Parts: sequence; C-alpha cells; structure tokens
Amino acid sequence: MADNQSANIQALLSALNVFTRAPDKTSLENANSWLQDFQHSPEAWSTCNVLLLSPDAPPAAKLFAAQTFRSKVTYDLHQVDPLNLLPLRDTLVTALERYQSGPKTIITQLCLALSGLALQLPAWDNALQSIVETFGANPATVPVLLQFLTILPEEVSGNTRIPVTDDEYRERSTKLLSDNSEQVLELLSMYLQATGVTHAVQSQIFDCLRSWLVAGEIDMPAFGKSPLLAFAFEALASEELFDSAVDVVCEMIHETQEIDDNMPVIELIVPRVIALKSRLEDQKDDPEKIRGYAKILAEAGETYRLLILQHTDTFYPIVEAIGQCSAYPDLDIVPITFPFWMRLAQTIGKKTTISPLFGEAYKALMGVVIRHLHFPPDLASMTGQEADNFRSFRHVMGDTLKDCCLVLGADACLLSAYGLITMALSRGPQSISWQEIEAPLFAMRSMGAEVDVMDDTAVPKIMDLIPSLPIHPRVRYAALLIISRYTEWINRHPDYIAYQLQYISAGFEDPDPEVSAAAGQALKYLCQDCKQHLIEFLPTLHTFLTTTGAKLSQDDRRQVYEAIAYVISAMSMEKAAESLRTFSLDILSQIHAISSKSTAVTKQELKEVGYGLENLEVMLHVVGPFGDQLPPTCQNSCQEAWSIFDTFISKFAFDYDTSERVTRVLRHGITLFGQGSLAVASSVLSRMVTSFEATGFSSFLWISGKFVGRFGHESDPVLRNAFQNLYERATNKVVSLLQSKDSRDIPDVLEDYVQLLLQLIRMAPDVFFQSSAFPLAFRATMAALTLIHSDLVFASLDLFRDILTHESLTPSSSPPPKFPIYSSAIKAVMEKEGFEFVGCILSGLVGDFPEDSTAVVVTIFRAVALLWSTQLVAWLPPILQQLPPSSTPNQVKQQFLLDVTNSLNTAQYDKVKYSILALHRASRKARDRRRVTPLNQA
Repeated sequence: MADNQSANIQALLSALNVFTRAPDKTSLENANSWLQDFQHSPEAWSTCNVLLLSPDAPPAAKLFAAQTFRSKVTYDLHQVDPLNLLPLRDTLVTALERYQSGPKTIITQLCLALSGLALQLPAWDNALQSIVETFGANPATVPVLLQFLTILPEEVSGNTRIPVTDDEYRERSTKLLSDNSEQVLELLSMYLQATGVTHAVQSQIFDCLRSWLVAGEIDMPAFGKSPLLAFAFEALASEELFDSAVDVVCEMIHETQEIDDNMPVIELIVPRVIALKSRLEDQKDDPEKIRGYAKILAEAGETYRLLILQHTDTFYPIVEAIGQCSAYPDLDIVPITFPFWMRLAQTIGKKTTISPLFGEAYKALMGVVIRHLHFPPDLASMTGQEADNFRSFRHVMGDTLKDCCLVLGADACLLSAYGLITMALSRGPQSISWQEIEAPLFAMRSMGAEVDVMDDTAVPKIMDLIPSLPIHPRVRYAALLIISRYTEWINRHPDYIAYQLQYISAGFEDPDPEVSAAAGQALKYLCQDCKQHLIEFLPTLHTFLTTTGAKLSQDDRRQVYEAIAYVISAMSMEKAAESLRTFSLDILSQIHAISSKSTAVTKQELKEVGYGLENLEVMLHVVGPFGDQLPPTCQNSCQEAWSIFDTFISKFAFDYDTSERVTRVLRHGITLFGQGSLAVASSVLSRMVTSFEATGFSSFLWISGKFVGRFGHESDPVLRNAFQNLYERATNKVVSLLQSKDSRDIPDVLEDYVQLLLQLIRMAPDVFFQSSAFPLAFRATMAALTLIHSDLVFASLDLFRDILTHESLTPSSSPPPKFPIYSSAIKAVMEKEGFEFVGCILSGLVGDFPEDSTAVVVTIFRAVALLWSTQLVAWLPPILQQLPPSSTPNQVKQQFLLDVTNSLNTAQYDKVKYSILALHRASRKARDRRRVTPLNQA
C-alpha cells in the first residue's frame, strides 16, 4: 500500500514538473490529462493528504493537493466511507492550521473544501462555531478565520456543482449562514475594535462583511446597531481601506431596498451619504476617490429613489451630488451615474406631479451630457481605439438624453439643443468650432426616437436649420443621420422631401467616405418611410444612378439601390414591374456584356459585375414577390434573365465571390417569379451541379436545395430526372472531396449538401431512397457529425431522424407501393453502417454535440433500439470501450450498457430515453469538472 502511494506521489510530481519546463504542447496536454484523471481517482484522497502535510513537498504539489481536496469535496465525496467524513474534516482543519501563515492560495483552497464539506455533512452540526474556536482566539490565526468566513457564504450560495437536494440545501444553508449571522456580526465588530488591529485585518473584515451582505444573510436592523456601519463610512477617509469600504457601503445600501422594513437603518445611512457631497469638490483631483463616491451615491440614488421623490427636501442633496459626478470630466466615471438617471426618470414618468427641482436636475444633466459629447479639439490626439471607445460611449450618453426627454418632454429637449446651435451660429463662423454644432446635432439624433411624428413645434425648426449649417464633414455627417432618424416625421410632412433629397445628394459628393455613407443611409430610410411620396422622384433617382452612381463607393451605391427598391415596392404591380425591369436591365446588360466579351476579363471588370449582382440582390429582396399571377411585363423575364445568367455562370463559376453573389440573386429570383421559375428549374439544376462538380463551391448546392424545396412536389418527369441527376452527381463529388480533404476543411460544403438531402427526403423521397447515391449520402452525413459546427450537426441529426423514423419502417397491412423499397434501402444501409453510426452518435453525445441536440439523439437512438435491438446489444460494448474515460467514466459506461440492455430485453424501448439522458448528464458533469480545474496553474 505504501509502495503504491509512493509511486502515485512520484508520478504526480513528475507530471507537475512538466509545467515548469515549458515543453511542447503535447507533453503539456498529456500531463494535464494525467493529473485530471488522477484527481478523479479514489487514491487521490490519501496521496494528497500526504503531500499537503509533507514539509519536503514542492510548493506546486502542495497547491495541487489543496485544489484536489476542494475538487473532490465537490464531486467525489461519495468515494469516502460515511464513517470517514468527520475524520476528513479533521484532516482539512489540521492542514489549515499547518498553513496558517500561507501561502494564501492554499488557505483559500482549504477554506473552499471545508465550506463545501460543511454544506454536505449534517453531522458537522456546529461547523462555523468549531472553526471560530479553532482559529478565532489567536491573533496569528484570525486572518485564516476571516478567510473562511468570507468564503463560506460565497461557496454555499454560489457553488451549484455541490450535489445536494433543494431540501438539504435549505436546511444546511440556514444552519450554516442564517443561524450564525448575528454571531458573525458580533465577531467582526469585536475584531474591528481590537487593540492593535491592522489595516490588513480591517480590510479582511470588510471583505467578509461584504460577502455576508451579498449572500443576503445580514439582518439589517441588527447591523444598524453594530459599530460596523459607522466604521465603514469612516474608513472612506483611509487610503488603505477606501476600496473595501466603498464595496461594503454599496452593499449595505443595496440591502436596505425594502424601505419600510429598514427605515431606522436608512436614517443612519442617508446623512452619511449626503455628507460625501462635500468631498466631491475637495478631492476632485483624485479620480479613484470620485469613482468610489460615485458608486455609493448612485447606489443610494437608485435604492432610495422613491424616498427622493416623496421627501425631496431631505434627499435632494443626493441628486445634486450624483449630478456633480455626471459632470466630472473623466468619462470612465460618468456612466456609473446613468442607471440612476434612467430609473429615476422611469419613476418620475409614473407620477402626476413632481417637484420642479427634478426638472432643473434633468435640464442640467442634458447640458452636461451635450458637453461630454464634444469631440476633442484635435482628433489626431486620440488613438484609433480611443476614438472607437468615445464613439461607442456617445451612444450610451444618447440613451441618457432619452431619459431627459421622458422627464422634460421631447420638444423641450430638442429646442434646448436647437438653441445651443443657433446661439453658436449667431457668433459668426470665425468664432465657433464644429464641435459646438456637431454635439447638439448628435443629441437631436439620439432623441429622435422620442419625437412625436405629428410635432409642429421643434422638428420644423430643426429641418429648416439643416440647409444653413456650416459645411464641415462632421457637421454634415451628423445632419444626414438626423434626416435618417426623422424620416417618419418627414413622411407626415412631405413638403420637406425635396430639400432633404438635395442635402442628401450633396452628401454623396463629399469626399469624406463617412459622409457619403451617411447620405446612403439617409436616402435608404427616406425612401423606406416616405416611399409613397417618392414615386414621382423615381426618374430623378434613376438619372442620379446613371450619372453619379459610378462615382460612389459600392456600399453607398448598394444603399441607393435599396432605397429605390423601397419606392418601387410602393407602386402598383404593373408599374412596379416596369420600374424593376428598367433598373434590372442596367445590371443584366452589364452581365451580358462581360459574358460576351471575346478578350480576357480583368479582375476589376469581374468585381464591378459582382457589385451589380449585389445591387440586384438587394433590390429583389426589398421588392419581394409579385404573387402567383405575374404582371405582363414579367411574363418572359424569367427565361430571358436565366439565359443571361446561364452563360455567365458557365464562364465565371470558378470565381468564388461571383458564385456566391449569383446564387443569392437566383434565390431571390425564385421568390420573385414563383411558379414562373418552374420553366427554367431543370436547366438551373443542371448548370448548378455541373458548376459544383467543376469547382466544389457550396453555393451551387445551396441554391439547388432551394429549387428542390420549391418544386420537389412537381411530377414533371424531366424535373424528377433533374433531381436524380443532381443527387447522384453532387453525392459523388462530396464523396470525392471527403477522400481528398479533411471534413474540417469543407464544413460549408457539408452543410449545404446535408440541407439539400433534407429537401430531397422531404420533398422527393422516391429520388432519395431509390438512388444508388443513398448509401454514399448516409456515410457522407456521418462525416458531418464529427465536426464542431452546431448548424451542421443539427441538420445531420435531423436527416438521420427523418431516415430512421420514416413511415416506410412502420408495419402496415397496405403500405404505399414504394414504401417496401424505401424500407429495404434503409435496412440495408443500417446493416452495413449501423455499428459505426451508433458509435458516431454516442461519441458526439458525450463529446461536442450542441446541448439542444439531446432530444433528437434520443429519437434516433430509440428508433435504432426498436428496429435493430439485437444488433444494438452486440454493437454497444465495443462502442462504449472506444469512448474516452475523460468524458465517460467506466462506471457510467457500465451503467448505460446495463440500462439499455434491460430496456431491450424487456421490450421497453421508451426507457432508452432515460439511459441516453443519464449518459449525457454524466458526460457533461465529467467534462465540466475538467474545465473548471486549471491544473496547469498549479
């Protein structure tokens, strides 16, 4: 026995030593795996005890031993004989005494282990008291006691991996925490007032107090009578204790949120909070102090907001102090106050009358926020990251402006921002900065969502102001985005449309790409919300595209096409068809021209055609279908368009980006033409499978699946032959790709292939099951299950479920004529592939299948159990043997095999569900355990 333990220790030390030598990745992974497997074993208890108490063991081994005790108390307490549980407690307490001087990491792990044990060991009746008695009397061990008292509520409340029932948890947590909270308060008060107490111990006391407050275990009336409340505020004057004191004060305020129950304590807290207001000015040069005060004041404001409204004279100084924090120049501190302003505004919104002081507070807040919105005088002084952070923060501040609207009204807020601009403009162009104009414009944009579309007071003034704004890229950018935000209002006031179109058109000519992008966005939303009014402007927009479109960036051009499509969608069907044809022909002519070119096509030419395809795609997406009855203008359009695309694809299928774009356009073509696209379906499928064979690009499979999904029920023999041709040739190509490439290299191909198979089995089962491609498709889909790719795994499982639960497998006295053929095909495949298939399913279940896939796995496994029960009993032992012990411990495998065998022998096939669920739970628990143990940090 001793020799075996000595061997374990030596092996463990060797594994830990690997991490000190920085070896190759494989050695690290092997060592980590060995340590985790060892940590699961029953022998780890005694081995780690020896290491922990051995003076000669290296520090890493001692820490690993302490971590192992913590882990095993959480997961493996069942390995310990019940008679040895109290001796285990004594072992841990002895170890804690041994390490009372540190290192702290070992003390922490042992305290975690003792806390977890206390929750699971009812026989340890006086757990907290016994630890207090052991460590509380000697000043040298008081820090150990405080560490335990800090960890106990965190572990009891937060470690959901400890295996106790709800009733056991309620009973033990009450015994450990609730019944001892008064004693803990007295203990902490005693230590706080002890002679010679150090800042380090005081900081520990605050950490411990905060832990009990967070757990909700402190009785606040009793807390109010203890010296801890006053000392927490006094400690804010201490450099060493400031951060700990801030955390405790915030938590004590939070714990008094039940106002009526805690008024005596609140009456003690509030004057102390208000007293902090004077420190904001005194310590304005210390951002960290201001940050702490802001946290306390914001917490008090949020918690006591009803009292602030009910007793404004008493509580309003808190609002004023929070306003000072909001005005602080450090923009990392300012957002601490925003939740308070939001919640106070929401509460004010429910009141019929409020003190005018709150209106003044939100007016001041609005001015503060707009000042914070100002870009710095020299933008070049900001790094790229700083500029991105500031832009993001401006949107957060924009939300606070909406809170101002809730209290003051949108009109008043908009007019206030408008006044700032007009005041600046009145000083003349030489004495104003663009920041003074841009910040209020940004504010107007942020508040746009609060504007009444019927408003005739503030918004008309803003719209009249826009054309007269200074010509500066940042100002023009902000103004264009205001137009984007106010398009619903413009729809109700169409007289402004012509002026807005002029301003937008000028934006496209600005050399700043952000300005032209904003112009594109403004045009898109204007056309989307005002489409009925813009029909008369459509010829103007077409002229704009033909004259200016080529000068725009593709992103801006695409937004213009999208905008035009919204206008087309508002037209009558016949006129919409004519307009769509007009704009589409421009693009189709471009495609036809490049397809007919006799000389080599340049990359730039192909890129330009790709842009045209993007623009056509976005138009078709917005316009949508015309319905079953196509307008006369579109009667022959489908065949005409396909003849252009067919030639184009035959020449340029090898360009990946082109293939992606053209197939997306075809997808919208199906939607646009509906049943009218049936005439070209066979030709499309032939071109798609030929292109897939030549390129291996998944987009050709994707669009083929869309055609099968749309026309799979059609009985036309030419189309059925096209389906079969597609199925067999695509399958052969996928099999060829799997032979030459790793499946991980072609997840997109596999996903679109499996989606195609799903369409075939559901829409054309005669093609799917009767083809010689079926066994190959089955194997190819098994390869897809090995990838860590959620959508692909779900699709593959859905396909196998559809196959193995197909109606043809259900006995019937008069089955449809083809069902026996389908059934024979499925059974033949399972006879050949069943062993590997079941192994693949179980490996994924205990491995990398998505969490939500378990229900489909249960359905599949039940179908296999029902139809191939004899084979399943023979398949399972070698399959389970191959599953890794790290995710499926041996005892779990044995139990699963026993449960499944019993279910099959008694013909209770529904019970395999519980076997699968138990296997899944056990494997997840084993994997989670390995994930939460950072052994390489030992």
